[in-house]
Amino acid sequence: MKSVPTPTNRARFMAAASYHVLGAQLPTPPSRWGGEAMRMSEEEESTKTLELRPQLESGPFHVEVGEAEDGHHFDLRKGQRVCLGSGALADVRVSDRTVSARHCELTVDERGVVVTDLGSKNGVIVGGARVPHARLDVSAASFVIGRSTVTVRLARGSGAPRSPLPGIVGCSEPMMRVAEEVRRHAGTRAPILIQGESGTGKDLVARAIHELGRSRGPYVPLNVGAIAESLADSELFGHRRGAFTGAVSHRQGAFEQAHQGTLFLDEVAELSPGVQVRLLRVVEDGSVRPLGAQTSTNVDVRIVSASWAGLADRVEEGRFRGDLYHRLSTVTLKLPPLRERRSDIPALARVLLLRLDRDLGDKQLSTGALAALVGHDWPGNVRELSGVLYRAAALAPGREILPQHLALTVRAAGPRTVRDIAQLDAKALLASHAGNVSAAARAAHLPRTTFRALLTKTELREAARRSGAA
Repeated sequence: MKSVPTPTNRARFMAAASYHVLGAQLPTPPSRWGGEAMRMSEEEESTKTLELRPQLESGPFHVEVGEAEDGHHFDLRKGQRVCLGSGALADVRVSDRTVSARHCELTVDERGVVVTDLGSKNGVIVGGARVPHARLDVSAASFVIGRSTVTVRLARGSGAPRSPLPGIVGCSEPMMRVAEEVRRHAGTRAPILIQGESGTGKDLVARAIHELGRSRGPYVPLNVGAIAESLADSELFGHRRGAFTGAVSHRQGAFEQAHQGTLFLDEVAELSPGVQVRLLRVVEDGSVRPLGAQTSTNVDVRIVSASWAGLADRVEEGRFRGDLYHRLSTVTLKLPPLRERRSDIPALARVLLLRLDRDLGDKQLSTGALAALVGHDWPGNVRELSGVLYRAAALAPGREILPQHLALTVRAAGPRTVRDIAQLDAKALLASHAGNVSAAARAAHLPRTTFRALLTKTELREAARRSGAA
């Protein structure tokens, strides 16, 4: 990203604003605003000024317009006024046809940064709502003008923007914190545990860890939650010919395949107790013994594991080994759900729509549609966003996607804790969806493999009760 002259001299400069893959930023999520997306005091009701938990800071602040990498940025200090717009009289000229000539103004006072709509056609969108004024939470706040994004945060030293992770779309403050943690540990040998809701991109972060650390070696992803228990040993540790019926040849397990590289174990919470014991031995010793082998083989593997479930809760419940948990969680990364990184939604939406270009044609979001996406809670996270955009692109007869094309439903979030999930009646939910496992899993807001595992455990408990009664 290129620096631009300070607006103090009323310098006019262009700011690229056509958010491509990685830079678009938008409003800070409601959870960062004290649980309410919008709060108005009695005094503010008369002026209709939206206040988003203001920080008592007078700057300097760092402002980014458009792309984190290709756009322009500048510092903003107390007493300055900066006009953003597409016209020649704007201090910051935004190359976006949906931005008015003099769209909005940024000012700094003793309480922080205020954005004011200057009577624009498409308005200023903060947190999914169109507002005439907004005081920003400057720890990391963003807003939308037209189809462009503006991000304001407290300046950090030189003001140079932080870089996103490779392959990760979005530069929101929560994801920048994740990126900093990843870069801090990627070059080490420490095992990393990634935790986050389904659809938050745990697999993408695992791949980024590999690219930043052991990119010269192989990257082997393995969803252990989707492996039958009888096959888990063979998948993880390999087998020799004749080790069991059907073993007609030697087979390398995931650990041997990932030698001098990275092994990503997804849904690690679903491992059976027996496999947990054998996995612990490999993690501690650094060697694997394939089924049917007489000797062990040393392996140099960086282990990255992931789980939507809280492994610490599983340990307390006796469902996951504490010693294995501590081995795998030397470094723990918690990925934010999409509702806590709403500023990434424009960039994510653009990337997802570009992927649909070949099948559904070139599509773009209207200002209203973008505001609706930003305001949604996304219990299914990026996976849900992808589905919504596909359906909207298919419904839109022209190039522009309008709010009425978005099939957004307000619904209660799915189970959030292990206890909630344990109380879920998987069989009843499956029956209500005519035996469709995928549909039932979506309704429960759980990964399909997790729902299957829950269903299996329910059936085993019922079988045990029947045998006991007999």
